[in-house]
Amino acid sequence: MTRAVVTGVGAVTPLSSTAPGTWDALVRGDQGVRAITDEWARDLPVRIAARVDDAFAEPLGVRLLRRTDRAEQLALVAGREAWADAGSPDVDPSRLAVVVGSANGGIATTLAQSRLFDAHGHRQVSPHAVTMLMANGPAAWLSIDLGARAGARAPVSACAAGSEAIATAREMILAGTADVVVCGGVEAGVQAFSLAAFAQARAMSTRNDEPERASRPFDAARDGFVMGEGSAIVVLENEEHARARGARVLGVVSGAALTSDAYDIVGGDPQNQARTVTLALRSAGLSPGDLGLVHAHATSTPVGDRNEADALRSALLDPPPVTSTKGATGHLLGASGSLGVVVALLALRDGVVPPTLNVDDLDPAIDLDVVHGTARPTTARHALVDAFGFGGHSVSVVLSRD
Repeated sequence: MTRAVVTGVGAVTPLSSTAPGTWDALVRGDQGVRAITDEWARDLPVRIAARVDDAFAEPLGVRLLRRTDRAEQLALVAGREAWADAGSPDVDPSRLAVVVGSANGGIATTLAQSRLFDAHGHRQVSPHAVTMLMANGPAAWLSIDLGARAGARAPVSACAAGSEAIATAREMILAGTADVVVCGGVEAGVQAFSLAAFAQARAMSTRNDEPERASRPFDAARDGFVMGEGSAIVVLENEEHARARGARVLGVVSGAALTSDAYDIVGGDPQNQARTVTLALRSAGLSPGDLGLVHAHATSTPVGDRNEADALRSALLDPPPVTSTKGATGHLLGASGSLGVVVALLALRDGVVPPTLNVDDLDPAIDLDVVHGTARPTTARHALVDAFGFGGHSVSVVLSRD
């Protein structure tokens, strides 16, 4: 039976502009959340975020930087890293696809160009505005960059988008419509309007005086998520294609499930989240006891973390150790699920689970073995990655050691 194997990973995050750098920082317990000192944030109720160092984009060159939104730039840099990490596969372009999801696409461009239009009229709007703001822009630019002609798809499923992209890529591999799919998620939405909107929805932490302690997955004192930005991309490949070219295999996307809650536009349904986990395990041919690790969505919101814990207990009965990277990176929205996949893959490879930061007092309602304090050794062979998004999007991805 055909398997979808991972042969390369790339990431640009608040911790590092590379996947290895991000991984090492997570294992060490480094912190990527900082105070926003820009003048535009001075009067906002939320003045903290996890941002990427602007130097990440320098390799793209001035011409490309002028024509692309920050989200497109993040996806290009992470995608190029993943492609190089996979050994730059020699693949027929008609058998190469790209799937990159995002929650907001080029929101920075949308807001900036709208301000220009309001202040100076239509002649000041950039001729590149449309291709910079469109949600499919990251997938489109990466497909052009790599010469992919088997499709350039762009799931827009809020904070589940990156995981949905990887699940979709797996479907394409198993269906035989592509031999190699470069897939993942991206987000670049640290903007005044976005922070204000989420703050009005009371979804964000307002721990402005302690930015490094603000994102607290599963902690009793959590008060909301911290917005982050970045991109995480993986190269998914038909196993036969990968073996034939002598590629190094990092792991297998052995199962996945995508469902919709049909419950509430914001609040997730723990029963459906549990069903999603069960379906993903079934697609991998595994039972709950086979799992050795869970990378939880765990955004640090009071209700969301509790719902996910309830779902994991319902689906897995006795859940294995659980971690979440959002204490370190903030919530990367559309890139959060794909970053979880990269982290889980490397945890299985290296036999170590990064700690969940800021779990000083585990919420008594969270009856889980949350890895915190320091990294923990693991012998796990299979891992689960959860991602949930506004609108009732639920995605679970199962990863296995080769």
